[in-house]
Amino acid sequence: MPVSAAAPALLVLADGTSYHGWSFGASGTAIGEVVFNTAIAGYQEVATDPSYCGQIVTFTYPELGNTGINPEDEESSHPHIRGAIARNIAWQPSNWRSTSSLPDYFKKHKIPGIYGIDTRALTRKLRSAGAMNGGISTEILDPSELLKQVQAAPSMAGLNLVKEVTTKEAYEWSDPTQEHWQFGPVGGNDESLTVVAIDFGIKHNILRRLTSYGCRVIVVPANTPPEEILKYNPDGIFLSNGPGDPAAVTEGIETTKALLGAEKPIFGICMGHQILGLSLGAETFKLKFGHRGLNHPAGLQRQVEITSQNHGFAIDPDSLSSEMEITHLNLNDRTVAGLRHKSLPFFSVQYHPEASPGPHDADYLFKQFVDLMRGSRK
Repeated sequence: MPVSAAAPALLVLADGTSYHGWSFGASGTAIGEVVFNTAIAGYQEVATDPSYCGQIVTFTYPELGNTGINPEDEESSHPHIRGAIARNIAWQPSNWRSTSSLPDYFKKHKIPGIYGIDTRALTRKLRSAGAMNGGISTEILDPSELLKQVQAAPSMAGLNLVKEVTTKEAYEWSDPTQEHWQFGPVGGNDESLTVVAIDFGIKHNILRRLTSYGCRVIVVPANTPPEEILKYNPDGIFLSNGPGDPAAVTEGIETTKALLGAEKPIFGICMGHQILGLSLGAETFKLKFGHRGLNHPAGLQRQVEITSQNHGFAIDPDSLSSEMEITHLNLNDRTVAGLRHKSLPFFSVQYHPEASPGPHDADYLFKQFVDLMRGSRK
């Protein structure tokens, strides 16, 4: 679509900075925390990742929508981002799996986007000033008027968004990983392991990877009482990713504290990593601009994984008890990226080993969880 045919749109940040561009997707106004993602591909997985609930995502790759949208790459039942920011938009996608263009997909799901702005300048702004609230609008084109709405919105710090994305009722997952990237001995094990996954905003590919490693996976709402979880007689408990401030998810923290006493293997990813740390007495803090992309190095002692990451909070290493051991650091800023209990079968990572989108370097962590569960059966 030529710029002359697109409707004008406005982006305003909480500090008063404004950017004029053009609309793609839905008309209207969206307010949320403005963050940036450095991935070259995977915009559909990003849009449908529940961890992005409440956020407006700046995509740093200069063109968005090249491969369109397809039903296989959804990470949940619908998009969760509040809005999208891009340099340029591909209006006519080219991919054999594509069933829709990105603008049409966003329009269907009522997600406004803005393009035609300098996303490099915006990213530099967010890196120097930090992630902050902002607003996209096609109906409020006066920066001072949109700024009023932006400044009235709550901060991400202290915000519990899990209740907006968690499942309403328990269900059993049955869809394994698609065959084109299965590797290693997966599935088909006669000794199936039962995993209860606490849904703080879980991605589909986490569930696919667990089932591909031979697990029966039961997904439960984030507010499920611990006694109800233990009624499933799980071999292990999984703590999922999710949006918002982990310290505000008090029900999840209290539930995890209660489950620690059962001494069943526990594996946490992203928010699940933070929830596990909080339940063991650690503290979390908000990162300046967070980690969002597909090429974040994480490791320790000369072993490095290239990882997919999406989080705005981290565990304070000084708050860890002597029972906990750091297994991974984010090698860009040395923040905690992995934990393990020294004597009990609890471990977690701040990144996404299920990839989708991203590298497969850390897929071994699912096998590690399975091995812990098998070992606990003996």
